[in-house]
Amino acid sequence: MHALLVEDDDRMARALGTALAQRGHTVRRVARAQDALRHTREAEFVLLDLGLPDLDGIELLRRLRTVCGVPLIVVTARCEERDIVQGLRAGADDYVVKPFRMAELMARIDTVRRRTDAHADRNVPAAAAAVRRGDVEVDPAGRTVTVAGVEVRLTRREFDVLAFLAARPEEVHSREEILDRIWGDAFLAASRSLDVHVAGIRAKTGRSGLVRTVRGYGYQLGGER
Repeated sequence: MHALLVEDDDRMARALGTALAQRGHTVRRVARAQDALRHTREAEFVLLDLGLPDLDGIELLRRLRTVCGVPLIVVTARCEERDIVQGLRAGADDYVVKPFRMAELMARIDTVRRRTDAHADRNVPAAAAAVRRGDVEVDPAGRTVTVAGVEVRLTRREFDVLAFLAARPEEVHSREEILDRIWGDAFLAASRSLDVHVAGIRAKTGRSGLVRTVRGYGYQLGGER
């Protein structure tokens, strides 16, 4: 696997680069956002620090997600809940706060890669028909969502959650089931990842009722309003 390491701290970059190389990965390290954008298309995985000298890391994350869908983990010293929520909403697959244990980060990389490799087969059948709720259409085959005929851009994970609910719209799905199917880990139920992505779906579509909360249990595809 070829990893793009976006890290402006030389010592941290050396440690991460060595750990990745020891596991058989090739690594391109860049220290600036502009270089990250230049090399992102060759990457199979991205590790992204948010404290970059030329652009805020969250803005870079948003830009990266417009041109690539590879697994991406934020690795940063920013530990406030607001930063974590922003990172997840912007499209990060995981968020790791410095300082961290190297073995744990490597395990998270492996987990995110497995989730990404498996999600197309596990989440929604390739031939699934488009589902409509009022003026909202979810098209699993094209991986698009339109509202009143206008396409709405969701992150990969937001789309996966919505498409999973749309595949069986009459069923209520537990948090554990959704986390297991989309994230590959039902034990993430204590995290806010799922709630953040549901909030993103509602905000971006402008349809707060599109995903219905079943208190104490999980979520279901709801009406359009």
